[in-house]
Amino acid sequence: MRFSAFSVIEQGLKGNRGWPEQWRSPEPRASYDAVIVGAGGHGLATAYYLAKEHSMRNIAVVEKGWLGGGNTGRNTTVVRSNYLWEESEAIYEHAMKLWEGLSHELNYNVMYSPRGVMMLAHNIHDEQVLKRHVHANRLAGIDSEWLTPEQAKAFCPLLNIEKNVRYPVTGATLQRRGGTARHDAVAWGYARGADRLGVDIIQNCEVTGIRRDASGAVSGVETAKGFIATRRIGVVAAGNTSVLMGMADVRMPLESYPLQALVSEPVKPIMSCVAMSNTVHAYMSQSDKGELVIGAGTDVYTSYSQTGALHIANHTLEAICELFPAVRRLRMLRNWGGIVDVTPDRSPIIGKTPVPGLFVNCGWGTGGFKATPGSGHVFAHLVAKGEPEAIAAPFSLDRFRTGRLIDEAAAAAVAH
Repeated sequence: MRFSAFSVIEQGLKGNRGWPEQWRSPEPRASYDAVIVGAGGHGLATAYYLAKEHSMRNIAVVEKGWLGGGNTGRNTTVVRSNYLWEESEAIYEHAMKLWEGLSHELNYNVMYSPRGVMMLAHNIHDEQVLKRHVHANRLAGIDSEWLTPEQAKAFCPLLNIEKNVRYPVTGATLQRRGGTARHDAVAWGYARGADRLGVDIIQNCEVTGIRRDASGAVSGVETAKGFIATRRIGVVAAGNTSVLMGMADVRMPLESYPLQALVSEPVKPIMSCVAMSNTVHAYMSQSDKGELVIGAGTDVYTSYSQTGALHIANHTLEAICELFPAVRRLRMLRNWGGIVDVTPDRSPIIGKTPVPGLFVNCGWGTGGFKATPGSGHVFAHLVAKGEPEAIAAPFSLDRFRTGRLIDEAAAAAVAH
């Protein structure tokens, strides 16, 4: 059923008892043309674009837990494309353009809000790095501008620009098209859209093995619900990628870290933008429910625990209280961690593997959510055609052998 003003009125008159399930819960078939492992935002987007753009309808998305229950349900929902390297700019800007029309395309409100993303400078080094960003973005046709502390204060009235604080604000960049989207709604929208196109979304179906034939090519996946035959497997499993790829004897240049976030008690609208500080690894926005959403940096140790070290959260909150003193008395309702997969150059891997028929989309680190539509779109092309399109080609696994890295962390002073 498509959502429309007419359908809302009709169901309202019926007491809202006629709404169907938004997606099916089928049992797996014996075989599929392609199997996507991971029903997060990237995996569901991949399945949706495989069905929509490449007319592949015999597809399954298998998920060990529940749809959108991993990093998709744990992130801080920032959307931006103001990266430094041309390769990063291209894929994130591709995603940004898809974000702008996503609610209309999916017939589902993903609550994309281009409220502006501001990145703060605290010293001369930050200023030099961020101004370099502004110039690089403008050359690439991406909107970006430099703000003085007074202009930053005018754009974000909560911001403290006094000079006698621990992290004085000396300027900021602003991407006005950046903003936020609702993470759950993105997963639900893609799931609903893929299901309408015939994709099977199979939850509580953990992959326990990847079977290969005599030639070495994949022949299917072993799951908690039995064997599923397929000649194409796309692994989109974030921090669990290295475990899954190990089932096919492929070692990945990945480390998995907990990444923490917190939300406050809900308040009336006070934060009209997203404010980020790379120097102190803290950023804040306000959700549609009124909660202040606060993001921290990754932990210093590798782990599969979906929580993080207390001192990381404390450091972030101390910085937030200095930058936004008006929120000091707010209570934190909850905090959590997601498992992010980080590559040596802090840029993603989207490409083929040494195993024929096995494709991987991983390594997004702390910046995966903002790339969700673009990532799914280019990965669908790779799975369908067997070769990456131009935007995704630089992010191949082979770059770690050739040395053609996309070192966003070193160049931009922050991973994502």
